[in-house]
Amino acid sequence: MRNASVVTEFILLGIPHTEDLETMLFALFLSFYIFTLVGNLLILLAIVSSVQLHTPMYFFLCKLSVCDIFFPSVSSPKMLFYLSGHTRAISYAGCVCQLFFYHFLGCTECFLYTVMAYDRFVAICHPLRYTVIMSHRVCAILAMGASFFGCIQATFLSTLTFQLPYCGPNEVDYFFCDIPVMLKLACADTSALETVGFISVGLMPLSCFLLILTSYSLIVYSILQIRSAEGQRRAFSTCSAHLTAILLFYMPVVLIYLRPTPSPWLDATVQVLNNLVTPMLNPLIYSLRNKEVKLSLRKVLHQLGFLPEPWERENSS
Repeated sequence: MRNASVVTEFILLGIPHTEDLETMLFALFLSFYIFTLVGNLLILLAIVSSVQLHTPMYFFLCKLSVCDIFFPSVSSPKMLFYLSGHTRAISYAGCVCQLFFYHFLGCTECFLYTVMAYDRFVAICHPLRYTVIMSHRVCAILAMGASFFGCIQATFLSTLTFQLPYCGPNEVDYFFCDIPVMLKLACADTSALETVGFISVGLMPLSCFLLILTSYSLIVYSILQIRSAEGQRRAFSTCSAHLTAILLFYMPVVLIYLRPTPSPWLDATVQVLNNLVTPMLNPLIYSLRNKEVKLSLRKVLHQLGFLPEPWERENSS
């Protein structure tokens, strides 16, 4: 990646129109960040420690939890650092890294949701062939493929953004380095690159969304063929958590990158929800409706000393 810029650092101005709210925002975002890390780590421990959860669905959920640990870590530590009164400066290389890893992890999650939709399609529409189709080798290839194509997309977008010369203003009107705000600072015509970036950022999520929509259309059709009401309820319940997570993931992408007229304050608000709140909610979404995960979580919490033995709870009651 060629650095033709005379700018050696950028200044992150933070979330627009939040002056004098640094202390409150620091406490709020720190609590979100801690809950995100703790929740996803518990999901990881629950899946790894329970042999019953060593299935393709939980393997992909495990990878999703890893992404949800690193995704908010791209921008949150620096944001918390300057909200606590420290410098808002970020180096040129640090800005490149923020943009690359943000889109790398975001694109990986996007591909991962598509893979998880395919997994649910095979489990419900081809249950007798599920273990053959979703073998360990296939799961590993799909997981690595999600990361590989996420890396390709992030490399393309990062190169597209930082091939431009940055020779003048260096104040980023945002809380981290992202494509729309960085293009505003470039000392060159960015109209062509904005169009290419818009198509690239929009085409990948749209393609994944159409594949997810196709998978779930076939899933719904198969579920409606089940004569038992209990069977239909169980089939729908295994998909509800995934659908909820998909909606939470795609809504911010549409609002931030695919709107014709950007709004800095709205974009920053939605981005905070996307960076901190959604990764924090994913462990709750996948555990509250899942008895196996809840049981495994209880075992993990007991082993960590946060929950007493069942007989101890009975005696205390």
